[in-house]
Amino acid sequence: MEPIGRSLQGVTGRPDFQKRLEQMKEKVMKDQDVQAFLKENEEVIDQKMIEKSLNKLYEYIEQSKNCSYCSEDENCNNLLEGYHPKLVVNGRSIDIEYYECPVKRKLDQQKKQQSLMKSMYIQKDLLGATFQQVDISDPSRLAMFQHVTDFLKSYNETGKGKGLYLYGKFGVGKTFMLAAIANELAEKEYSSMIVYVPEFVRELKNSLQDQTLEEKLNMVKTTPVLMLDDIGAESMTSWVRDEVIGTVLQHRMSQQLPTFFSSNFSPDELKHHFTYSQRGEKEEVKAARLMERILYLAAPIRLDGENRRHP
Repeated sequence: MEPIGRSLQGVTGRPDFQKRLEQMKEKVMKDQDVQAFLKENEEVIDQKMIEKSLNKLYEYIEQSKNCSYCSEDENCNNLLEGYHPKLVVNGRSIDIEYYECPVKRKLDQQKKQQSLMKSMYIQKDLLGATFQQVDISDPSRLAMFQHVTDFLKSYNETGKGKGLYLYGKFGVGKTFMLAAIANELAEKEYSSMIVYVPEFVRELKNSLQDQTLEEKLNMVKTTPVLMLDDIGAESMTSWVRDEVIGTVLQHRMSQQLPTFFSSNFSPDELKHHFTYSQRGEKEEVKAARLMERILYLAAPIRLDGENRRHP
């Protein structure tokens, strides 16, 4: 068998190999970042080091540096995804070190925030809501901001706090406000869940067949901060009122778990909604008991304003 050293010598001595090597070297030496690095370290780098480290220099110029070619919605093309290269002198050779890029840090933070803010049946475009987007010209929003500020302070200190029952006409931004509160919590690394009540109730009815009812109920009962969106828009039955909403709120009240609500109904109107089932049954005591739990958990604030969905 021919010795490996002689084989390699045969390959490296071939004209086509030498041509490719010269092309690679020419490309490397024309790169502005490489030129800047060599000039900065000209006292310690000689031609022999450059020749020895040509493969590392080529690896460097083929990658994105400082995220200059990246965008937040594109995949990273570097050898180490989410990291950008930096040339360093390592003894008698040139080497590469990799650093986490700013875009990766930002995306990681966004993913972490999204993982803290869970949602069920909520429009995805609402999940990016922030208080910076809220029009505070209406006094009702100022009252809401004050309550949220007090809540965040209390929650930060005790892990408890009274939520909000936001009510008002269709389209004034109640769901948007809940999402903004959830994002504010996520920025402080607190977990929350927003649940669109009518769809959740339909899901639970289907869960009676696949035996996942308790699992889904427990998830909502025990989440650190719960936001029940559009309560009162569900089809009211005694089962929904007593076994679903009542069970969830009783647990959260007993454990002092913060709970927020949005509704088109005022508290009195919601009580009326809970009083009558689809079959026309009138159960005032059970409705009053449920409203007691809601008002124990949340302070009612009416949101006024124009319909933002259909200007």
